[in-house]
Amino acid sequence: MKIASFNINGIKARQPALLDWLREAQPDLAILQEIKSVDEAFPREVFEDLGYYVETHGQKGFNGVALLSKSPLEDVMRGLPGDDSDEQARWIEATLVGETNGQSQSLRVCGLYLPNGNPAPGPKYDYKLAWMERMKHRAAELLAAEEPFLMAGDYNVIPQDEDAARPDAWRKDALALPTSREAFRALVNMGFTEAFRATTQGPGHYSFWDYQAGAWNRDDGIRIDHFLLSPQAADMLSSCWIDKDVRGRDKPSDHVPVLIELDL
Repeated sequence: MKIASFNINGIKARQPALLDWLREAQPDLAILQEIKSVDEAFPREVFEDLGYYVETHGQKGFNGVALLSKSPLEDVMRGLPGDDSDEQARWIEATLVGETNGQSQSLRVCGLYLPNGNPAPGPKYDYKLAWMERMKHRAAELLAAEEPFLMAGDYNVIPQDEDAARPDAWRKDALALPTSREAFRALVNMGFTEAFRATTQGPGHYSFWDYQAGAWNRDDGIRIDHFLLSPQAADMLSSCWIDKDVRGRDKPSDHVPVLIELDL
């Protein structure tokens, strides 16, 4: 099963490019971030015509996450538990069922758009850290079930210096502050496998290039889009890669897809 995470930076602006990529890459499941659309305005029909079931958790003009799946999605949950006052659309969960060696196998999927946190320090950074703590609690609940699940999306965290072309430029940014990295490590250390680093080592691998200052042409990127796999899901992992060339296409997102293959 091929699963992709893709921050599309606006479904209205990116719909043609996204459709082209879906036809080409043929993921079984696409986890989208920053759809920037209310649920009612999301163009679900065009994706259903490609054979996808569509579930969204949208918000007008900001944030928003979605799941496009070639298999039916069950037990859909919208919103990260732990704060009933949080109105930002950043989390969606669902279960999909596949088949391995003739046996039915379920996978819980959590799509996320973690807060940016800038400027830091400040209330936006406090919200980021509190959100990560809530995510940690939800992850603990899912781990306790001892069933395969993954958490994928735009984490807005640069895990370590090798994940940035110019690490010194990010020292005071919320994406690379020691506290952000510590929170990310605490999450991983609960027992998750970070899919990309499980399969690829070394610097020079990025998933985001800013639109400004010729970042793409200079390959001045950062890696902030991640898959975290539970032990049961990690056992299924066969590969993980970044579809870098998508960034060089017409009217691209500032992010590119990250993909995994699971034996599911």
